[in-house]
Order: sequence, then C-alpha cells, then structure tokens
Amino acid sequence: MTDTQRMPTILCISTYEKGQPFLKEAARLGASVLLLTVEKLEHADWPRESLTKLITMPEKLTPEQVLNTVTFLARTNPIDRIVALDEFDLEVAALLREHMRLPGMGESLTRNFRDKLAMRVSAKQKGIPVPEFTGVFHHDDLRTFLHNVPGPWLLKPRTNASAIGIRKIESPDALWPILDELGDLQSHYVLERFVPGEIFHMEGVTWNGKVLFGAPYKYGKPPMQTMHQGGIFSTRAIDRESSDAIALGTIHKQVIESLGLVSGVTHTEFIKSQADGSFYFLETAARVGGAHIADVVEFASGINPWVEWARIEVATLLNMDYTLPNLNHQYAGSVICLARQDHPDTSSYDAPEIVHRLNRHHHAGLILRADSAERVEELIGQYTSRFLEDFCAVVPPPDKPTA
Repeated sequence: MTDTQRMPTILCISTYEKGQPFLKEAARLGASVLLLTVEKLEHADWPRESLTKLITMPEKLTPEQVLNTVTFLARTNPIDRIVALDEFDLEVAALLREHMRLPGMGESLTRNFRDKLAMRVSAKQKGIPVPEFTGVFHHDDLRTFLHNVPGPWLLKPRTNASAIGIRKIESPDALWPILDELGDLQSHYVLERFVPGEIFHMEGVTWNGKVLFGAPYKYGKPPMQTMHQGGIFSTRAIDRESSDAIALGTIHKQVIESLGLVSGVTHTEFIKSQADGSFYFLETAARVGGAHIADVVEFASGINPWVEWARIEVATLLNMDYTLPNLNHQYAGSVICLARQDHPDTSSYDAPEIVHRLNRHHHAGLILRADSAERVEELIGQYTSRFLEDFCAVVPPPDKPTA
C-alpha cells in the first residue's frame, strides 16, 4: 500500500450490543472499523483489537444530532461506508448515507426493509401474497376495510422489530379507542388481517441482486405469542427437500427481488395459513436475525450471517467479487427462555446433539445440531416442555425495544 492509499473505512452504528463477528471479520479483511455506540455500552464486550476507534454518544439523540456527531467525526476520520448493525439504527444510517452521498441503501429503499407498510405495498405490487392490509390514514377507508376483511385484525407499529407493540383487534368497535389513544402516532401503524398459522423465517444472503443463500426455519410458538404471553422461544431448520422448504425458497427470492436489495443479509418471515396451506409474506429486515439465529445458521450450514455480511461490505468497498463459502448440510435449532435463576444450570440436558449452551444472565438456552431435521425437531419438543418446568420466567412484554 502506497503512502497515498489507505485502508477503506467502515463506520458501524449500533445502539445495542451485537455484531461482534461482523466487526472482527471486517477488520480481518483489512478494513478500518469505527464503531459508534451509546455511552452505556462503552465497556460492553466489543472486540477492541478489531476497532480503529470506538466513539460513544448519549442515548436518544435525534437523527439530526447523530448526523452532527458523524459529520464531526468525518472531519478527521474518512468514512467510505456506513453499516447499521441493529434494525433500530437503519434509518439514521440511511439518512447519513444520503447526506454524505455514500453508497448503500438510501432512505426510500431502507423503508422497504424497515417500514411494514412500505414492504407490504412493494410486495403486493409485485404479486406476492400478503395478508390484506391498510395504512392508518383515512378513517372511512379503515371502516371499509373492517367491513370487507374478516377479523380479527392486527394493529402493528410500522417500524418496531419483532412483535413489540402489536395489538390484536377482536371487533371493529375495539379499534377506535386505541386510535384515539395513539393520537398523532396512529399513522405510524398498519392494520392487517390476522392469519392463523405457523410462522417460518428465511435467513438470506444476497449479492448483486441475486439470492445466493436462503435457509428455511420454523419457529415454535409464533414470536408474537412468545413476546406477549411469555414462554419458550424456539426455531429449527426444516427439511431442505420438503415441499414447505421449496415453496419458501421461491417466495423468499420473489420478496428480496421485489423490495430491491442489491447486496447484504436478510431475515424474512412468512406465515403458512392454517386455512389454505399457502405462504404469505409478513415482514423482512436487511439485517441478521436476532435471538441467536445467526449461531443456529452457522451450526447448520457452516456460515455465519454476520461474517458473510462483513465480507460483502468489504468486497463492495474494494470492487471485488463475493462468493459464498462451501456449505455444510446439517440441521440445527434452538430453545431459549427467560429464566427464574440468575445462572440456570442446563447440565442435566445431555443429548450429544447439544453444540452450544447459552451463558447469559437470567436466560436458559441450548443450540442443537443433527444430521436430520426430524432429530432436531424431536429434541426441541422434549426440551421445550422441560424448559417450561425447569427455568421459564414470564415478564410483561415491552412497549418499546430494550437492549
């Protein structure tokens, strides 16, 4: 490298403690990695040897204040690319890219992977099945929707992750007091038909508009039920040769292409309707799946979505090609819950298929790996019942995201 050349610089933004494998891989590949996080996470478990600089900011800054922070940083630190490691930082990252004229998703495209109304509109325009929905704007349109679309319905915040803030509406009369309570915030919601069924997710890797990797998984209880009623979170890989896996692969590619992702990783959820057996698109995000899903994917396939995301970002910076590594073809799943105990003891769970035990305060968790989807499913069924008795604690659902 000559004196006039320098290492490309990636600014990573995260207001939650996550993405360590991304930071390590980006640095290993030769990028200079800056991390902007909040003050309370200054001493979190960041891979400091991989960071050129760690910068902190107060919590709850406005987007304009974050922009001022980053542009001040840019006076002495060149920035070539901006990556939001958490979903709740996607919009400010898009704002920064627009302002600094940097490559990557701008504000309009980011909405397709952040705003539940935007992604539904884009998917529906491309003919992808979605549950009937409407924006919360003109009240007469809402009345027409409630009259024509059978209930119950779900009122969903357009930009919250997971099942945070979702309300189930059982009758038309129940909607209006909630909208009165929301006041000016009601337009930030989308109303859709509740479709009973099983929830699946696809963990994807896309390069130059082509989906290179899509791993199909099925949740145990729907995340909305786990979030609101407590219980055990579980997911498991489904048989890659099954009709469900093949159907999911098809609709997943259609969704990612219709929403316009060029390169990156995605976490996308679908529901298999109990009534007609069809898959409907629910939502997607241009990020790595939470709840240790990246670890489950790595144990099953041999690739970690965080690492592949870093490889994609660096390849883009250096105008190089990206290729997916060779894959393993095993199956994995997880069982996780909030625990009554400070440090729950899972040593009595002794199946040889256990490949990872969660080491986290007030959480119990196991990741399993086997050569067949059936064996993973069998163990998750057994362990879910035991976790309920041995560990499971229930707390009220959050109204807003927490770290």
